[in-house]
Amino acid sequence: MKAVIFDLDGTLLDTIDDIADSMNIVLAKHDLPQHSVEEYKMFVGDGAATLVKRAAQGAGSPGISPAQLESEYKAEYLKRQAVKTAPYTGMPELLSALARLGIKMAVLSNKSHPATIEVMAHYFPDVSFSALIGHRQGHPVKPNPAGVFEILGILGVKSEETLYVGDTATDVLTAKAAGLRSVGVLWGFRDKKELTESGADMLAEHPSDILKYV
Repeated sequence: MKAVIFDLDGTLLDTIDDIADSMNIVLAKHDLPQHSVEEYKMFVGDGAATLVKRAAQGAGSPGISPAQLESEYKAEYLKRQAVKTAPYTGMPELLSALARLGIKMAVLSNKSHPATIEVMAHYFPDVSFSALIGHRQGHPVKPNPAGVFEILGILGVKSEETLYVGDTATDVLTAKAAGLRSVGVLWGFRDKKELTESGADMLAEHPSDILKYV
């Protein structure tokens, strides 16, 4: 392998507490039911719009549109994205090892693009990523493979030379759609059953396991 594309939330960083707190603040503001961190692990992974839809669960609030809830969530999250978030144990060491091996690294996330850039700069300031892409207006979210193809072009590598690493079925399906081999990580937000049933090519129990696959 010449390159590794990482998902962000639940793969590189444990972001779920900050996501949950941000969304719950917005829900409380509009007198909508709040949710546990465990519930949010099932809500995330498919972009902010889908997160808001799942968190609101169809509960209406007079004069509040889904678009407004999404906007308020994004604004709140940008204020809280580095409060409780942390890299997973062993992740900094993995990234350093991949860099020493000359493996190109990139991130493709359904998190908003500004949030993706900011959290990566905050938590991995010394790691050289060749591309960082979050969700941008007018661009499809994963599992659409458009972002993968964009990254392959930036990195100058082929799909068969690139490994995709993520923690949800969305990530596995993204890899499949782009013709990449996938590694499902077991430290993230979803379980082994979801990853295997979605067709993950390999599984990793610890970040260091990824070194076996490159």
